[in-house]
Formats: sequence, C-alpha cells, structure tokens
Amino acid sequence: MFTRILPAFAAGLLAASPVAADTDIAFALDWRFEGPSAPYFLAIDNGHFEAEGLSVEITAGQGSLDAIPKVASGAFPLGFADINSLVRFLDQNPGAPVTAVMMVYDSPPFSIVGRVSQGISGIGDLEGSVLGAPPPDGAWAQFPILAEVNGIDVSTITIEPVGFPTREPMLAEGNVDAVTGFNFSSYLSLARLGVPEEDITTILFADHGVELYGNAIIVNTDFAAENPEIVTGFLTAVARGWSDAIADPLAAAAAVIERNPAGDQELEGRRLELAIEANVLTDYVRENGMGQIDADRMDRAIEQLRLTYEFTSEPDAALYFTDAYLPDAELRMIAPE
Repeated sequence: MFTRILPAFAAGLLAASPVAADTDIAFALDWRFEGPSAPYFLAIDNGHFEAEGLSVEITAGQGSLDAIPKVASGAFPLGFADINSLVRFLDQNPGAPVTAVMMVYDSPPFSIVGRVSQGISGIGDLEGSVLGAPPPDGAWAQFPILAEVNGIDVSTITIEPVGFPTREPMLAEGNVDAVTGFNFSSYLSLARLGVPEEDITTILFADHGVELYGNAIIVNTDFAAENPEIVTGFLTAVARGWSDAIADPLAAAAAVIERNPAGDQELEGRRLELAIEANVLTDYVRENGMGQIDADRMDRAIEQLRLTYEFTSEPDAALYFTDAYLPDAELRMIAPE
C-alpha cells in the first residue's frame, strides 16, 4: 500500500516522545515492492514492529537516491538508501540532518548486466559497447569507480540514458549491449522478458575491486536524537524481519505479493534469494551480525569515492554512519543456526 504523510504529521514525528505503544513510523523504501523489501513487510506481519511499540507504514521509492532527501527534509524519519549517494549528498548539503544507522547490503548490488549475444561476457567487453544507464540508478552513480579501478576507457563506451521501466526491455530488444543496475533486479527482469539465462552476464562491482558498501537504513538525525529508543526498536525489528526472510525466502515473498498482487511470488522469492546470497549474508555479517560496518573498509571506500568525486570538504566517516542506535549483536544475528 502506497502511503504519503502530510508535513504536519512529519513535524509531529520529529517532536515525538520516546517509545510508546502504537508509535506511527513512515519508512521510505528505495524501490518498488519486490523480493528484497519482504523483510520489512515480514517485520509488520510477524509482529516484530508491534513488539517494539511501532506501527510502520512503508512507501515505495524511485531509486537508490530517492529516500535521502525525503529523510533529510523530515518528511520521513527513516528510509533505505545507497550510502555512497548519502556521502555525496552530505558533501553537497553540509549539516543536513541525515545519516546511516544500519548497513543492509554489506556487499553492494551494483552491477552491469549484459548479454553474451551482444558481445558482453565479462568486464573486458565493456569497451566499445552501448551501455544503458538510468540517471538516478545507484550502480550508474558508482560506475566511474568501476571503470577507474579496472582501467576501462569510458570514452569508448556509448552511454544511453534510459528510464527504469525501459532499461531491461531495451536490453532484451538488443538496443543496448548492457545496463547498469542491481544484480537481483536486472538479471531476473531480463530473464522474465524471455532472454535465456545462459545469454545473461552479471558483472558485480564487488568482484572487480570496488570496496564500496551498498544500501543502508538511514535516519533523520533530529528525529533520532529525540527518539533513540524508537530508532533502536525499528532496527531490532528489521533484523528480525531479515532473519525470517532468510529462513524461507519463497514464503517471505508472499508478504510482497500481498502488497503487490501483480507480482509473481516465485520470481520475487528468487530475487530475494539473490539479494541474500550476494549482498546481505556475507561472511562479515555471519560473524558480526547485520548492521555494523568495518571502519577500515569504510575508509577505503571513501578513498575510492575520491577517484571520481571531488569533495568540497574533507570527508568524515562519522558523518555518514553511526552504530549508536544498533541493538546488541545477538539481536542482529540473522544467519541460520
């Protein structure tokens, strides 16, 4: 169910008192209601938010950057967004009240999805190709880093701006050779359009020297400062929702189809599985639980961002992520026993 909140309601959220029963929270997703959003719906359906005294409504988004201004403006207290885009947003909007509080995609889903029949079998085939890229796409935003780290001559690539709805159809029709996107979205969308899976190549940025993190739960810092228990309760419920989804991805996808009846449960279950395997349940998360980041890796990620982005002020990792609201590690363990 798509929801909108009024400015007055948003202002009320920012002034809310600490956790009480039935505290209303609006949560802004990055994208449509698809498999990887199932854990948040499970946190509703399985009573995890309710157990934390929260009543949560979830709104679909329009891309990895979409939730950042929504949360920074106070329109939503919490959202889900690409942390690398958040770094740039905060550099361009110093002092904006938004930061990340729980890493979800420990390995970023940024990828190039191409077709073997169009000459794309690996990263070395990108030069001389036609690459479809939606301007708001998180993978496209980080593509220059992939190119820099791997010595790709971008001047040889024809960049074709595409919309999200036309991205995979254009690739299926052979109008582009590859597209930027998330590994769990573009691959399955392409297969659903009838492209044989053996004709699909997925080039994960993380497999080619890119050390960036992916999407995280973000929070309006004014709201968090006044309501720390609410934020921690929210993150606790999210971790439990992910644990439920990992236990049975196909069943978890039913929670998505309930909100998106036009979807396909088997397809969304597989999409969720791909996200779990490649992006969420990494070795680091198995050992440390969901949500935390490695400080040294974050420093390296910031240095990679410097390769293609000129900061207006010296970057500071403390501005982009805080673990102050994370629940204890045992509550964030999402790996199966």
